[in-house]
Amino acid sequence: MAIFVNRETRVLVQGITGKEGLFHTEQCRNYGTTIVAGVTPGKGGQSVNGIPVFNSVAAACRETGANASMIVVPPPFAAEAILEAVDAGLDLVVCITEGIPVLDMLRVKNAMKGSRTRLIGPNCPGIITPGECKIGIMPGPIHTPGGPVGVVSRSGTLTYEVVHQLTGQGLGQTTCLGIGGDPINGTDFIDCLRAFQDDPETEAVVMVGEIGGSAEEEASAWIKANMSKPVVGFIAGLTAPPGRRMGHAGAIVSGGKGTAAAKLKAMRENGIHVCESLGSLGRLCREVFTKAT
Repeated sequence: MAIFVNRETRVLVQGITGKEGLFHTEQCRNYGTTIVAGVTPGKGGQSVNGIPVFNSVAAACRETGANASMIVVPPPFAAEAILEAVDAGLDLVVCITEGIPVLDMLRVKNAMKGSRTRLIGPNCPGIITPGECKIGIMPGPIHTPGGPVGVVSRSGTLTYEVVHQLTGQGLGQTTCLGIGGDPINGTDFIDCLRAFQDDPETEAVVMVGEIGGSAEEEASAWIKANMSKPVVGFIAGLTAPPGRRMGHAGAIVSGGKGTAAAKLKAMRENGIHVCESLGSLGRLCREVFTKAT
């Protein structure tokens, strides 16, 4: 099994006619993802490499049965693209776009209250269930189907590194996703951890956090209270100086809060197996997960 996406997922791409949209559409389709439509206002009726293009998400859903979207549009238009997908009733929206203004995302977050749609991102690499479905920009070949490890991360590139090490240790993955590093996003750590806990084929989880905010501390407390599966944790930014933003808009230590040390402490206190050296994460996972099973 998997969480959020599988081989039955039918994907449309918002921004398919742009350079980035076209490139990543082809990468996802070549991996095996079922891409059924593209959406670019004003270009409805066209076809991109055999994929029909529609003027609106609603029309694309009506004609193709799409239930998920990958958004690859410029930042000024991304919030409206998310809301259009939500209004169309899609199950899942994956927003790759980075640089969306915080006020735009506040408006999106408020509008999505009570919605059936799950948003992953923005500013994220996306989600992949190896061998079944890839919605995003992650390199498909490093992933290994068959589980038993689920991966959730705030960092895109660290997600790739973790997956590469897991594959190198012979540990396949159920689903891997990057939730994005912006201050305001859709799906959070706890959403993913809950789904992994409920997934019978996910036997263990890797959680990759970074400095800034309190998401890792909250997730650690949730793990102690609710999770029966072993979790290995890593925090990026251990040597980051206070006040210095590291990569993501949400990765900033301010007012003494959000430090790597505080997050690592919370992880340890809540039973997570902490890795402080990224280069040894794969070996630690092999040791921890082998003992657990």
